[in-house]
Parts: sequence; C-alpha cells; structure tokens
Amino acid sequence: MRKIKIRIGELEVDAVLNSTKTAEAIYNALPFSAKANTWGDETYFTIPVKRGPENPKSIVAIGDLAYWMPGAAFCIFYGETPSSCKGEVRPASPVNVIGNFELKYVESLKKTRNGISVTVEKLP
Repeated sequence: MRKIKIRIGELEVDAVLNSTKTAEAIYNALPFSAKANTWGDETYFTIPVKRGPENPKSIVAIGDLAYWMPGAAFCIFYGETPSSCKGEVRPASPVNVIGNFELKYVESLKKTRNGISVTVEKLP
C-alpha cells in the first residue's frame, strides 16, 4: 500500500494510492509542490508526471484522487464540479483514478482557494 500526505496550506490529508501504473509513476515522482487551482469542489495542480489513459473514468466519487491527462494534473475530488449533474462528481474530462482519502477531510477541503501551496509526499 502506498501511503501519502497531501498538505494544502495548513491542512494535512492522509491518503492511499492504488496499484495502477499511473499511481506508481506519481508515487515514484514524490515529493512535489505546486500552487492549487480549484474548480467547484475539486482541487487540482500540475505535477511532473506524464501518463496516458489507464481505465479513465468520467464520473468519480467524493474522496477520489485522480490524474487528469490533458493538464498532467493531480486532482482531489470532494464534491460537485461545474460540469456535475446533481449528486455526481464529474471531472472536466475522463481521469485515471489513482487513490483516495478519508471522507473526514471533505469539509476542510471545501475551504481550499486558488493559489494556496500544495505539497504531496510519501508516508513511511
């Protein structure tokens, strides 16, 4: 199991990456830092990993972590996005789901703003 910590400003989110090749490539590239962008209840940021589609999903779940191919971006989903229908979590375009985080962080993540510093690192 690949455990990671995501720091968004003062918030620390523990998460787990899955066993996909995309998740492995991201884990091997850690640590990295970026400035966050938000799109509805999604935070995303460009990372130094380039991957193609790997069983991409058009609908994800609250708590999912994903990789968005067009922007080489790490995505954190904690609610509806501007392209969601009521009650669904829809990325801008299909994403590779790479892991998830505990739902206890959802309300805190909703306070995330554009430009905040994000760091992702491995946990032992």
